Amino acid sequence: MRTRLTERFGVEFPLFAFSHCRDVVAAVTNAGGFGVLGAVAYSAERLDEELTWIDAQVGGRPYGVDVLVPGKIDAAAAAPGAHLPDLIPEAHRDFVDHLFRKYGIGGPGEIGTVGAGSPGDADDVGRRVTHEGATRLIDVALKHPIGLIASALGPPPPEMVERARAAGVPVAALVGTVEHAARQVAAGADIIVAQGAEAGGHTGEVSTMVLVPQVVDAVAPVPVLAAGGIADGRQVAAALALGAEGVWCGSVWLTTDEAETPPAVKRKMLAATSRDTVRSRSRTGKPARQLRSAWTEEWDGAPDSPGPLGMPLQLLLAEEAMARVGRAAEAGVPGARELANYFVGQVVGQMNQVKPARQVVYEMIEGYADAVERLRAVTDS
Repeated sequence: MRTRLTERFGVEFPLFAFSHCRDVVAAVTNAGGFGVLGAVAYSAERLDEELTWIDAQVGGRPYGVDVLVPGKIDAAAAAPGAHLPDLIPEAHRDFVDHLFRKYGIGGPGEIGTVGAGSPGDADDVGRRVTHEGATRLIDVALKHPIGLIASALGPPPPEMVERARAAGVPVAALVGTVEHAARQVAAGADIIVAQGAEAGGHTGEVSTMVLVPQVVDAVAPVPVLAAGGIADGRQVAAALALGAEGVWCGSVWLTTDEAETPPAVKRKMLAATSRDTVRSRSRTGKPARQLRSAWTEEWDGAPDSPGPLGMPLQLLLAEEAMARVGRAAEAGVPGARELANYFVGQVVGQMNQVKPARQVVYEMIEGYADAVERLRAVTDS
C-alpha cells in the first residue's frame, strides 16, 4: 500500500491505531502500521515512562501521541488556581452515591485517585484536558522521538504547532465537520482526521461516508485520514476510495489481547451489537459515543438526574466512579456490570473475538487486498 502518508512516515500500511494502551501502540507500529498513544490517560510523569517503554520496543519505527485539547471547557474550571474537585456540585456527588446504592456497589464514593494509569492528585486528572495540562503533556511527548502529535476537540494551540514544527513533528487534528477541518488547517494542522459519527469517543453528527469526501475536497492538498466505522479491510478500501490517504482506528483495538480494557467491559463489547452504543455526555461532559449502559441511561434519562456537568468536571466525576464500578464488576456485583461502560464505536458489532493486535493489522490488510481485487474484477468485466 502506498499513499502520501506511508511515504511521509516510512510505514508499510497507512493504518493509524489510536489507543490508551502502550502495548497496542507498540504492536501496531511493529506490525507495519502507526500506533498513536492517547496521552490524556496519564499524568506527565507517567506519560514519560510509557513513551520511554515504547521507544525501547519499536526500535526507531514511528509512532505518535494524541493530546486532548478542548476548544471549550467549563468556565469555572478554566479559572486560574481553581481546584477542580471543589467545583463538583453536591447534587452530582449525591447522584453518583445514589447510583452506587441502587446498583449494589456500596456506600458513598470519593473524588480521589482515578483509575488505571492515573495515580495521584484528582485535580491533575481533570487538568489534563485543560490548556495548561495539555501543554505539560505536549512538552513530555516532544522530548521523545515521536513521529506525529495529534490534537482532538479543538484547534491545536499555537504553541503546540510552534513546538512541533521546531521539532520536525507533523500535527494532526481530529474533526467532525467541514468547518472544523478548515479551522484546523488555518491553525496549522498538517494532517486532518475526518471522524464520522460512528466512531467511539468524542464525535460529531455527520457519518464517515458523508464527511470524508467533503473534508478531502475542502482541505486539499492537506492529507486526510478517515475515522469512524473502520475495523476491517473492506472499510479501509472504502476510506481510500473516498479520497483519504489512510485510516485512523480506535475501537477495534479495545478487544485485542494487549488492550487494557477492563475485563467486564471487554466482555460486554464482545457481546454487543452496533445498536448498543450511544452518544452521551455522561462520561466527559461532551458528546462521546460509548457502550449503552445503566450509567448512560441514568444520567441521560432518569427524572432525578442533575444532568452531566461540563468538561472537565464530568470527566473527573465519571472516571472516579467508573474506577470503582470496574472493581465491583470484577468482584461479581451484578449491578456494577450493568453500569460498566467505555468509549467504543458502532463497529463494536464486528468485534466478537479477542485477537493479538498484530493479527488485527494483518487481517485488515488482507481484507483490503481482497476488496481491491473484487473491485478490479468488477471494473475488468
